[in-house]
Amino acid sequence: MSIVQQHTAASLSENWRTINIDALDPDSSTNFDTSTLHAAFPPVSHSEIVSLGQQIRQLLRGGDAESALRGALENAPYGGDDAVKETHLQTVTEVLQGIKASEMTPLLERIWGSEGGAEILDVLVKYLYKGMASSTSTSSSSGRPGARGSNLTPQSTGFSQMSGRPGAQNESSGAAMSVLLSWHEKVVEVAGLGCVGRCMTDWRKV
Repeated sequence: MSIVQQHTAASLSENWRTINIDALDPDSSTNFDTSTLHAAFPPVSHSEIVSLGQQIRQLLRGGDAESALRGALENAPYGGDDAVKETHLQTVTEVLQGIKASEMTPLLERIWGSEGGAEILDVLVKYLYKGMASSTSTSSSSGRPGARGSNLTPQSTGFSQMSGRPGAQNESSGAAMSVLLSWHEKVVEVAGLGCVGRCMTDWRKV
């Protein structure tokens, strides 16, 4: 008995509007693992990404901002888990924050004009959007009482004491967002809106 006959026989007593049509289509994603459509990336361990981050920060401290940015973007850990990707996002963000505003456009133009420069800037756009989402999430959670990342410390009196200056964490998130938006503006000026479209349609996630 075919799957159609089985489903029809089992659904005679049910409302036909509730039938899952995708289950009847052999080419539907519900009937096979869509992950097999993409090539598998080699796994990346947390120790490897931490070591890479140390090398990138050393380049940045040495004044070679272009090599630091290239190294961070060319080694995006597509095969890593969420923790690995989050660690590398922090590295990329530190590099972006460590580059002066006056150096952004010349640096991006050099990368854009080099071999593989278009793909490197596409990866940069991915990290800009991921960083913006992360900053927005952090800012939202810090405003909720008892949220993770808040600076409230319970006291024996039953009250809570704010450690540090009030609103400092929100200001930090706002500063990070400002840097990311500045980079986004410069990337679009150099590479055009095509980098945004390619970022949105690429199945490889950073």
